Amino acid sequence: MNLAQLLFRSARLTPNAPALACGEEVLCDYREFARRAGSLASAMPGRFGLTTGDRVALFMDNCPAYLEILYGVWWAGLAAVPINAKLHGREAEYILEASGSRLVFVDAKHGEALRSNNALRLVDVASVEFANLLKEATGEPAAVAPDALAWLFYTSGTTGRPKGAMLSHRNLFTMTASYFMNVDGVEPQDRTLYAAPMSHGAGLYNFMFVQHAALHVIPENGFDPAEVFALAAHHGNTQFFAAPTMVKRLVEHSAAKRVEPNGIKTIVYGGGPMYAEDIKQALATIGDRFVQIYGQGESPMTITVLPRRVLSDYRHPRWEARIASVGVAQSVVEVCVVDADGRPLPVGEIGEITVRGPTVMNGYWNDAQATANTLRDGWLWTGDMGVFDEDGFLTLKDRSKDMIITGGANVYPREVEEVLHTHPKVREASVVGRRDDEWGEVVVAFVVGDGVTAEELDRVCLDHIARFKRPKEYRFIESLPKNNYGKVLKTALRELLQNEISGGS
Repeated sequence: MNLAQLLFRSARLTPNAPALACGEEVLCDYREFARRAGSLASAMPGRFGLTTGDRVALFMDNCPAYLEILYGVWWAGLAAVPINAKLHGREAEYILEASGSRLVFVDAKHGEALRSNNALRLVDVASVEFANLLKEATGEPAAVAPDALAWLFYTSGTTGRPKGAMLSHRNLFTMTASYFMNVDGVEPQDRTLYAAPMSHGAGLYNFMFVQHAALHVIPENGFDPAEVFALAAHHGNTQFFAAPTMVKRLVEHSAAKRVEPNGIKTIVYGGGPMYAEDIKQALATIGDRFVQIYGQGESPMTITVLPRRVLSDYRHPRWEARIASVGVAQSVVEVCVVDADGRPLPVGEIGEITVRGPTVMNGYWNDAQATANTLRDGWLWTGDMGVFDEDGFLTLKDRSKDMIITGGANVYPREVEEVLHTHPKVREASVVGRRDDEWGEVVVAFVVGDGVTAEELDRVCLDHIARFKRPKEYRFIESLPKNNYGKVLKTALRELLQNEISGGS
């Protein structure tokens, strides 16, 4: 059960199908894609002394070579460690050391960030050395056990050091099957576009398109809304994964430039909160082309799904509530909301979301304690709080650590943020708790807006939510602090408030 068999099979069945493109230019077909991956696989043991199970890292921007290397790694029976290209060199070095990566493929920019570390064996994908690796003879993919490590997925590390979620070949095969069962279909004439980092969600969604010998398109300018629309129109039948912030930029570009979404088949969004007002605007502007997924690195892309047919069912009496949810459990997993002792909670009660199934990771790399804390009796404890409705739709409330307790009552920041986002002058909002001697905590909202006032926001909140949930203070700022994945760093906002308290005491 080697993931590289997906490529090996497609190359034999449809060798002439176009495989990799950079922008509008098709670079190679599936025969050549497989030959290059197989050549890399043949070169890695001999030239670098790698053996089955060794880790090989990728630290580079999205490029066609990314997929060749991934499949070369798996073809050789090795494990891939894709590193977010936005990380600082020191952050990347931590992951390389923690994972014990024996070899690192880089581009020029990221190679320079690591060049001072003489212990690392770097190969630049633009070098003669890399070109020579592609000249080796090609054999068949190595035989690997289903639970062998395939992808070491490092978490975003919004608090503390990132942890390496161990994803097996079985995990990722099951994730692929779940896509076809729950998210969308793929045909040979379809294309997938890598608008988001290939080290994470976008890269994890390559398998479905390799299996059906579809074309993989890498934009020339990273994520640029104008290029995304242009490439979709050029190639047609285009599907891609996007974070909610990316969807918002696509919508804004489409509306401002009056660009039609020609050629876009499906946009799968996830990786962060998509507020109801934002998806409403996206549907109105780009149309019924959206599917939402909720997952984690520990259960990649496979916890729940909000299908296209639900998002577009505007006449359903609970449509408003459903589009604010993350959908229903995907077919390959069980999802349960539990209390602190692991007891299942009834419909309507908020608790921690837990997941069980063949997509759940094997554990954290070299971290037995973190594994024991997160995997309990076969269930993955996600750290996310949520609630089921009577139809099985799961609504996220927040990370458990983000919940605010004010005067003994629970306030879930996302609920307040959803309300703030209904104001047309609000571009972004993040809600956190600040320590308070009388109330324990009070609600504080950080807002990025266009001339909106605290009085206006107060009125919106009082019109929609209980008085105790409304922010006691509004902070108007130029931008929200975010990590390299675009997630808002609520820890930084809380630290700012805490430092103000400490400085004033």
